[in-house]
Amino acid sequence: MSHTQEIFGSMVFNDHVMKERLPSATYKSLHETVRRGAPLNVELANVVANAMKDWSIEHGATHYTHWFQPLTGVTSEKHDSFISPTKDGRVIMEFSGKELVQGEPDASSFPSGGLRATCEARGYTAWDPTSYAFIKDDVLCIPTAFCSYSGEVLDEKTPLLRSMAAISTQACRILKLFGQDVPQVTTTVGPEQEYFLVDSEQYLQREDLRLCGRTLFGAMPPKGQELDDHYFGVLKPRVSEYMKQLDDELWKLGIAAKTKHNEVAPSQHELAPIFSTTNIAVDHNQLTMEIMKKVATRLNLACLLHEKPFDGVNGSGKHNNWSISSPTANLLDPGKTPMDNLQFLLFLAAVIKAVDQYQDLLRVTVASAGNDHRLGANEAPPAIISIFVGEELEGIIDAIASGTDYVAPLKAKMELGVEVLPTFSKDTTDRNRTSPFAFTGNKFEFRMPGSAQSIADANIVLNTAVAKELKGYADELEGAKDFDKAVIKLVKRTIKDHKRVIFNGNGYTDEWEKEAAERGLYNLKSTAEALPCMIADKNVALFEEFGIFSKAEVKARYEVHIENYVKTLHIEALTMLDMAKKQIVPSVSAYMGDIAGTACSKKAVSEAISCKAEEALLIKLSAGADAVSEAIDTLEAAVNGDKYESLEEAVYYKEHVLPAMAKLRAAADGLETICGKDYWPFPTYSELLFSVN
Repeated sequence: MSHTQEIFGSMVFNDHVMKERLPSATYKSLHETVRRGAPLNVELANVVANAMKDWSIEHGATHYTHWFQPLTGVTSEKHDSFISPTKDGRVIMEFSGKELVQGEPDASSFPSGGLRATCEARGYTAWDPTSYAFIKDDVLCIPTAFCSYSGEVLDEKTPLLRSMAAISTQACRILKLFGQDVPQVTTTVGPEQEYFLVDSEQYLQREDLRLCGRTLFGAMPPKGQELDDHYFGVLKPRVSEYMKQLDDELWKLGIAAKTKHNEVAPSQHELAPIFSTTNIAVDHNQLTMEIMKKVATRLNLACLLHEKPFDGVNGSGKHNNWSISSPTANLLDPGKTPMDNLQFLLFLAAVIKAVDQYQDLLRVTVASAGNDHRLGANEAPPAIISIFVGEELEGIIDAIASGTDYVAPLKAKMELGVEVLPTFSKDTTDRNRTSPFAFTGNKFEFRMPGSAQSIADANIVLNTAVAKELKGYADELEGAKDFDKAVIKLVKRTIKDHKRVIFNGNGYTDEWEKEAAERGLYNLKSTAEALPCMIADKNVALFEEFGIFSKAEVKARYEVHIENYVKTLHIEALTMLDMAKKQIVPSVSAYMGDIAGTACSKKAVSEAISCKAEEALLIKLSAGADAVSEAIDTLEAAVNGDKYESLEEAVYYKEHVLPAMAKLRAAADGLETICGKDYWPFPTYSELLFSVN
């Protein structure tokens, strides 16, 4: 057996381990309980907990934790040991079914959006048996949902599981009409994860990277990504070793890391896993981000997951590849003759309608202070939501909408002009990297999420919005006398009503922005503009209809997002001021002093010696220092300006604080280009982006 086969899933209490460790009756009962979605009885939970405890102790675990995903964007855990004291002064190792199934972390300090007061501390975690337990850092981690004492949802897992149940129920209704009686339909996700690697010593010298995850200052180096020589380039030794160790750690946790390569920007890379069920994919992606940072530290590197850590080069996204599957088929697979595949066309129509109807809500799921810097920056999709379907599907859609016959294009052969090279069939359509939501053969690639974001929100909305449209379709079709004709009529109507969201062209052009406005599509360029859509009546109604969130829970999440946006910008502004006042200004002053001293020394030797170079440089440095000083005052005034409530404060930070930050950065970056290298107080872009070899 290969090394990879030996270690894969070795730290996971997976189905293979359960078959070995659990009595046959318990194993079958557990699977049946999960299948039915019923709560575990105490006897069954005790048997599972004991087996889980014994297995984890054998693998070095001493503690267990309920691993959950609060509204912080990261995961949380509270560790309890297995020890239980005995009367003779020793301990035994115990873990009960109750401890497995339910936990009680303090919920007072997690974001709640006003659902709970600080004094209301009690919260509950509940085991999610659909996601395997695993061992991390000698701790048994049990994936759990998280709610408040009064039952409000305070996490990402609970609404995600609800959305998966919603789309499963409605998709099963549709499939039954096509003669397929299936127990469940699942959505699957494969999130591609982009990231940067920089030297940890240089990282630690940058207060902005340590506190904010991105550089708040930094002039462009002589070389950036202009030559495209980093993309898919040969891996440098330290990067290669990092990727090898990262693969090993992820494989141990059962995360099927598949693809790794250099991305476009220098020091930027990507990891992509094999598809898995959405709930597990979200769990795995959260784990992946954590492990990426840990492995980097081990190798004296720092892993940057911010959406835009460096100005002037590409930022990092997280492409959410989403599909729908029954136990036997991918429901978004068009087959060889998509024009005649009514089932595929119906599901395709549901997705098109869902994205059009809830484009604003999808935009909200990727809204953050960090992602605002990335979207539309010629490296990521624009803020306008549109769907790329490719030439073949667009031709089919046009034919359906117009009622004309569709003539399929002939499969073209790729002839490369060299006999030894193979001849192969060309795809019927190209790919479009400027599209926010692109059909790529048998799935949709939602390219807007930022690299640091949880993919839970995007998938909650996708699942729920598509469930909504499938429900409407099922309601209409279940009473149809001629089913095929009814399906064709419904698909035709959907395409006519929602074709505006389909766009196969270049999403980066000004012409598309104008055309999108004419089509009536949203163009929400900032988080402050996007967030109010979250509490729009139609969006609240969507969540309430399928029991994903109550109106109060939607409002609470809206408040959490606003608070996070404002606090992020506030921290960035304070960090800029700190760096400018304590590092940049003193360093430039020291450099000016030395230049002035050199000029004075030259004059002291002879009045005939020219000081033209020193004088010219001093004039530039002095003007730059004055500009920085003025910008510091402007930013301080903006940060200390009038305080507002909720959305008004977010708008204030967007309209006043962000421009003041940009002004200070421009002034400081100008100084960096003329300040002596030995004087500049922290590593530059040239050092950060090209130091990992």
